[in-house]
Formats: sequence, structure tokens, C-alpha cells
Amino acid sequence: MLAEMQIELARLRYAAPQAGPVATGRVLSCDGGLLEVTGLPLPIGSLGRIAGGGSASGEGEGALAEVVGFRGGHSLMMLLGDTQLLAPGAQVRGLAAPGMALVGNALLGRALDALGTPIDGGPPPGCTETWPLAGKREGALDRASVDTPFDCGVRAINALLGMGRGQRIGIMAGSGVGKSVLFEQIAGHASADITVVAMIGERAREVSDFVARHMQGPGRGRIVVVAVPADHAPNLRLRAALYASAIAEHFRAQGKSVLLMLDSLTRVAHAARELGLLLGEPGAARGYPPSALAALTRLIERAGNSARSGGAITGVYTVLADGDDMDDPVIDTARAILDGHVVLSRDLAQRGHYPAIDVPASLSRVMDDVAPADIVAAARGVRALIAARESSRDLVMMGAYRAGTDVQLDSALRFSAAIDAFLTQERGESVTLTDSLDQLRGLSADIAAAGAAHA
Repeated sequence: MLAEMQIELARLRYAAPQAGPVATGRVLSCDGGLLEVTGLPLPIGSLGRIAGGGSASGEGEGALAEVVGFRGGHSLMMLLGDTQLLAPGAQVRGLAAPGMALVGNALLGRALDALGTPIDGGPPPGCTETWPLAGKREGALDRASVDTPFDCGVRAINALLGMGRGQRIGIMAGSGVGKSVLFEQIAGHASADITVVAMIGERAREVSDFVARHMQGPGRGRIVVVAVPADHAPNLRLRAALYASAIAEHFRAQGKSVLLMLDSLTRVAHAARELGLLLGEPGAARGYPPSALAALTRLIERAGNSARSGGAITGVYTVLADGDDMDDPVIDTARAILDGHVVLSRDLAQRGHYPAIDVPASLSRVMDDVAPADIVAAARGVRALIAARESSRDLVMMGAYRAGTDVQLDSALRFSAAIDAFLTQERGESVTLTDSLDQLRGLSADIAAAGAAHA
């Protein structure tokens, strides 16, 4: 204890004093987690500490709140912790550096919350650089084209979809279909200089398991985890997505190839919806206010290639299909702005087919730019066979199909086992991009040879 006090005293001795007066206000009202504060004219995005309230960390130093709007000359603040012990008239003290996040190499190998506080039991990271939480807006011509292949470690995606460095792609599925498992597989085996993982609104157990599996060994020094479980405040969940994007942008500005993985985009939309409804915004598309869907667009657009630094952010976002509805507003919005999507099928998952990728329903908008012409042609042929087999599956299972009626379906049934072996992959297994393309060429050559012999 004495040693810790001496360290803290030494830190305070060399800390720069804060110049100027400290802005303070008083809590006027509390409606759920939304506070109305008087006498504290801070810009939106600023943080304030409330004296006497419970804290997000549970240490009793006072709750944090974030300015989310204004009304009648008063600041509207959203608590980042609990309302327990919060009293009317409690003092609110403004904190410095509104809208900025601490970034730097000290974050590598660490697990943090949305405020940059370590959750891995280690000391606070000694970061001195800052980056805007909302990012630095770039012009459209400052973005470089996606023309370099990206190795994600999953054979079906590498070969049949074709990911590119700087692409934004979504993994779309209902609950319990293997979305998080595929997410972890890509996070553990993708080829990137730095991996930034944001786990937002998920179960705390999943966060703990992910850190235990991926924050060990030699790969730890290239990964950063930002996690806010489902039981935290909505603005804290939204802030985690912004913080992870800010970290990725910082490393992209250094010319690094960054893999930004966010699980899940739907939880971010839910958090933005809660904030919008608390501020009185009307629900439009199935209860989502316009600002909630606009927040997704702004978040996704922050990923991509930078023509200025030569760095790249390859974005992988999971999207939960509520009730397996692929026309959900969140999925529809994400599909429109992303550069591709991987759809997981519950039917395939129930057959024990992993990863349960519905290849005909999945798409990469950059495959023609990042894959050789022969791979594009081979992938198109295999996709056609998979579509023919799945569309006639019931007919074949009933025994109502007669061989020779459809040449393409005959070929699909003849190579059904080989196609399934190509599409499936053990959990934890990594298949490089080169091996994936070579195996696709071999499968395509076998199909072509059999077709020529049959003709």
C-alpha cells in the first residue's frame, strides 16, 4: 500500500497543473440515465464527473457522464455508470480534452473499456498521443482503391468471396449460427500488422474467453481489445465503437495494415437507438430513429485505405439478424454501405456444416479487383453448382429427380462431397490465401475434367 501511495505521489509531483478555472454544474433532474445539468456549458461529447454517485468501475470516485445534447439552456448528460447514490443538486465537474481518446503503442496487448481503463488487471497504459473519438474526416479522393488481396485464414472466404486490404465486410446471421466463432477465427488467423477488436454489447463471458484465448503468446503484442458488455450504459457501448475506430485510425496514419473487428454492429445500433429515443427522437424504421442508422454509416465509413499514409483499415463487422430477418433495418443499412457480406445459414449450421456460410447469398464487391481472372471464373462456377444443389435439395431428397435432366445439377450432385469438404473447416484451423486458391483451382479442374468426360 505504501509503495502504491509513493508512486501516486510521484506522479502528482510531475503532473502539469490544469490552467484556468474548472467548469462545474449541478444535477437538476434525473430521468433514468439521462441527467439535466445546469451551469455546465460543455460541448457535446465532453465528460463530467458527478460527486457522490456510483462509478462505472465500482470504485466510488464518482460517476462519469457524457454530454449528449442541450435543452432550455441546460446540458443533457448520459450516465456512464449507475444511478445509485446519485442525489439532487450533486456537483458535476467538467473534465478536460472533450471528444479525444488516448492512443499509442502502449495499447498493444491490452484489454480496455470504452474510457481507456484497463480491464485486464494491468497498469494504465502510458499513452501520450490523442485522436478524435469521431475520427478525422477525409475527402473521398483521399481513399485509395481496394486492389490487394487480404488473407483472413478462412478457405471459403479466401477463395469464393475474395477479401481485399481495406475492404469493409459484414458477417450476417441470426443468433446461435456460429457468427462469434467465425469472428474469432478471423481475428486469430488473419494477416495484418495490428488487430483491433471491439466487443460491444456481448456477454461478459465471451469477452473473458476471447481475452484468454487470443491475448496470450507471441501474437499478443499486435492486438488491442476494447470491450463493453451488454449490461453497461448505451452511450458507453457506442463510445467503445468510436474508441476502437479511433485506435485503428491512429495506426493507419502510421502506414500500418490494421484489421478492425467489431462484434456487433447491431448492438451499436441498439445503443444509438436508446440514446435517440431518450432525447425525444421519433422512431422511424421499426423503432430505429434516423440518427441510429446514420451512426452506423459514419462508423463503417471510417474504415478503408488511406492514400496519404499508405495504411489500411480492413473492417469486419458482425450483424445480428433479429429473428433471422435479413430485411431488418440494421442489416439493410449495413449491406448498402459495406463492400461485401458473408451470410450464415441456420439450416447449414443445423447440419453440422462449419462455417455455415451461405455462399450463393454472400458477396464481395471487390473480388474482381483483388483476385486473378481464373480464380474469379472458378469461384463463379463453384457458386453456381452450390446454388443448383441447394435449390433442388428437397426434390433430390424426395427421390423425385431423374439423373440426366439437368447437367449442372448432375455435376453438383457428383461433386457434392468434394464441395462440402472444400467449404468446411475445423474450428481453430487456418488455411492461407495461397492454399485456398490452389485448392479451388484443383476442385475446379476436377469438375471441368468430369464435365468433359461426360460430354
